Amino acid sequence: MPLLGCIADDFTGATDLASMLVRNGMRTVQLIGVPSAAPPDADAIVVALKSRTAPAAAAVEQSLASLAWLRGAGCRQFFFKYCSTFDSTEAGNIGPVADALLRALDSGFALACPAFPANARSVYQGHLFVGSALLNESGMEHHPLTPMTDANLVRVLSRQTEGTVGLVPHAVVEQGAAAITRAMTALAEQGRRYAIVDAVSDSQLQAIGAAAAGHALITGGSGVAMGLAENFRAAGLLPARQDPGALPSVAGAAAVLAGSCSRATLQQIGAARERLPVLELDALATPDAGALAARALDWAGGRLGDAPVVIAASAPPDKVAALQAKLGRDAAGTLIEQALAAIAAGLVSRGVRRLVVAGGETSGAVVSRLGVHSLRIGGEIDPGVPWTYAEGDGEPLLLALKSGNFGGREFFLRAFEVLALG
Repeated sequence: MPLLGCIADDFTGATDLASMLVRNGMRTVQLIGVPSAAPPDADAIVVALKSRTAPAAAAVEQSLASLAWLRGAGCRQFFFKYCSTFDSTEAGNIGPVADALLRALDSGFALACPAFPANARSVYQGHLFVGSALLNESGMEHHPLTPMTDANLVRVLSRQTEGTVGLVPHAVVEQGAAAITRAMTALAEQGRRYAIVDAVSDSQLQAIGAAAAGHALITGGSGVAMGLAENFRAAGLLPARQDPGALPSVAGAAAVLAGSCSRATLQQIGAARERLPVLELDALATPDAGALAARALDWAGGRLGDAPVVIAASAPPDKVAALQAKLGRDAAGTLIEQALAAIAAGLVSRGVRRLVVAGGETSGAVVSRLGVHSLRIGGEIDPGVPWTYAEGDGEPLLLALKSGNFGGREFFLRAFEVLALG
């Protein structure tokens, strides 16, 4: 019976969290969309929704339906996972979804901590940093869907929730789990609904996880989940696992699809260009999903094999702004998603069985188009990005779904080197 039930607001965020749980000894399965089938055999289940940029009411509805299924599956604790850059708009969706989950669980308090130091995300004095830059100076202020213009998470979350938000500062966090527990208890007794919790190191995240052992709901990035497995082991509920990330092997051609416009993904495309065939799609010149897909599949035709090909619709901020000005923000995003989903389907029909997808919205569109129902989580390529064994309507695939901001410069090359090493 599963112990931990998780709800993620996008697909790459779900695999990021699932990877963290596997790394810490929990067999983990990611399900695509609100579940309806029997629960899989796993210690943790992560439900991947495409709700980050959905209307708040729809995000709440999907999240509550997922929570009801996870409770029915027997999960003992619940985790609402959002991006380590706190991607959201002034209207949500982090606050509205967390509020709804707390009400459904008859709980009045939850912590919020998006920190993930391994990927240069830290929270200090309630402010979110990406590397040494404040969130609103990190490039996230230019995000096409969820521009982040305020690094103060107490303020950001306060604008989204019906409740009030407090802070557990770094000076308390560095004292350890007992001090964190006392601080959160005090905030709850003051009537605070949430506590932004500072964290700048993995040891602090582990302490936060330990402090949350008795919480019905935890919210945050995947980093704060690193301490949860030990809570279940300490309670005698989780046995030792020899290789919780073992996956079956899958033979076939290799490819990369990139739709993210983050700095990290743009750098990864640049690095791949030095050693791999790369096609960069120009949606501004050809604003037609079918035409973009046809061109990409024609280009890939004679190049598919063990070495990956890279097909990218990513673009720097000025080109993204120009496309949005021409088509409108939502239509521009839909165009890219539809084109890359069609390309993914075409590549799979041509024998691709090992596929990397960069970008949360892109990943959601691709797995939906491919009819993927579940992902068994394997070992990591880079922090927060695992290979997964995907099952669905067609042939099994090995998929890596990468958040746009994640991974080192050589990520697209390293992903397939990891597979070759077995």
